[in-house]
Amino acid sequence: MPDYPSRAERIMQRIHELAVISEEADGVTRTFGTPAFLQGRALVQGWCEAAGLSTRLDGIGNLRARLVSANPLAKTFVLASHIDTVVNAGKFDGPLGVLMGLDLLEQLLAKQAPLPFHVELIAFSDEEGVRFHTTYLGSTVVAGSFDHGWLTREDAGGISLARALETMEADTTRLADDAIPANDWLGYFEMHIEQGPVLWEREIPVALVTAIAGQMRVELTFTGMAGHAGTVPMNMRQDALCAAAEFVLITEQFALSHGQGLVATVGKLSLRQSASNVIPGEVTCSLDLRSPDAAQLAEAYAVLQAYIEALATQRHVALAWNLVQQTAPAACDPGLNETLAEAIADAGHEVVALVSGAGHDAVPISAVAPVTMMFIRCYKGISHNPLENVEPADLAAAIEVADRFLARLAVVIARRNDEAILPLSATNPEM
Repeated sequence: MPDYPSRAERIMQRIHELAVISEEADGVTRTFGTPAFLQGRALVQGWCEAAGLSTRLDGIGNLRARLVSANPLAKTFVLASHIDTVVNAGKFDGPLGVLMGLDLLEQLLAKQAPLPFHVELIAFSDEEGVRFHTTYLGSTVVAGSFDHGWLTREDAGGISLARALETMEADTTRLADDAIPANDWLGYFEMHIEQGPVLWEREIPVALVTAIAGQMRVELTFTGMAGHAGTVPMNMRQDALCAAAEFVLITEQFALSHGQGLVATVGKLSLRQSASNVIPGEVTCSLDLRSPDAAQLAEAYAVLQAYIEALATQRHVALAWNLVQQTAPAACDPGLNETLAEAIADAGHEVVALVSGAGHDAVPISAVAPVTMMFIRCYKGISHNPLENVEPADLAAAIEVADRFLARLAVVIARRNDEAILPLSATNPEM
């Protein structure tokens, strides 16, 4: 019988070992291209090579390990997630999916199981977008949608992406060649903590992801007139912070009035040359809009922009509205989701279908390949926080589901290719 608890324990050990590598002592901070990132990637690469996998680093810094099928008709099935983090992160967001993928490949290697497709494990270099404010750097390269204009983007220290990649000894001349050609894709599977409370509250270890919300991120700057806090009458002020404060509340009420689906967040607020005795003259803030419905997202964006422009006019402040990022909603593939749902049911769990409000590398990949995702229960749904945690029993359950999913997929593809010898049994991954 499969020893899923022991496999879960090994993954947990690796999670904790990787989490020690951080730019800061508190929490986990491992942003793209930093020494901590490079050290963490090297650790994961060493684990892959110790398992007997061939590895390579591509032009954007992704770590890629490959298990090659003997099938001459084989396409590539990708297991992936990311190993970069936000600032003061938890241990599990991203790395859990990578290390679960490594565990799956270790099992296939140990069993010498024939597969009718290649399996590529990818540890994406930058999903969070913390350093260069461009998410999905790693997966857009693999999807063939990388924008070479991003190479000129600079971080807070004035270092361009091109320069950072040069420091990482990454070969940017081969970025186009690092994409998996569209006709070589079989599919994509990402395993990730839920980052929400549904599974925790319902005490269910895993869920099926049906779609990923689209996102629109805006940077706004309100510019009024700085002045003396004691001498400018209240009715003659052009207070940029008051305009920003009203914007925050309008945004909250707007999202609340739209019910489920749409969420809106103002996560950053920066006052230029602030002082307690000065009327704020300039405030820059962020707006994050998300919805799985493209039409709802577009409408919310347009309506909110009109509201805020009217607000700025009413308060006699200037408004600069800059759309800095936009990603469309992504639907998971019905065929792969059916196979994953069967694997969840086979393992004895209720099939819970969820929409992801968080973005994932599956988004750019969905433009070129069928994608599916499995969520794993996490402590109180907490994420992007040092309190992030996964129970060993939930991890063991997720490993079993992933085993069964790959086994079922192998049978489906083998039958499609009319192979005489079928790989792993879909009902018993150990057969």
